Amino acid sequence: MASIREDFGKFIRQGNLVQLAIAFVMGAAFAALVTALVADIFTPLIGAAGKVNLATLQVPINGSILLPGLFLNAVITFIIVALVVFFAIALPYQRYLDRKAAKAPKPTTTTRACPECLTEIPLAAKRCSACASPVPPVPAAQLPGASG
Repeated sequence: MASIREDFGKFIRQGNLVQLAIAFVMGAAFAALVTALVADIFTPLIGAAGKVNLATLQVPINGSILLPGLFLNAVITFIIVALVVFFAIALPYQRYLDRKAAKAPKPTTTTRACPECLTEIPLAAKRCSACASPVPPVPAAQLPGASG
């Protein structure tokens, strides 16, 4: 039996864990970049159109101060990151899975429903095992293993 230290060492050296760590660091760096882009470029442009500085905009309510400009920064950052993740990762991966599924062989059907009781019975069955009613035969070309 391996020791806990050996098991932990094997776990740390797994490729998936290293890839996950790299993805996390890259994601954090990308989020910081998008946050800076929104805070330093987009928000001032939006504020200039409305002649207000959104970075310092404060709305006092009953002694509390709301910061709608900072919230707007966070919303814009989230939307940009979500769009990039969707178009750069999710959409291409889904298209890859769709192409892979289209190339996969179709599973062969080995059963059919009884016309009387709808119980699943083998294709070659002549009588239902649940209700004992006779069932019409399936053409030999449709049976599994038949060439044609």
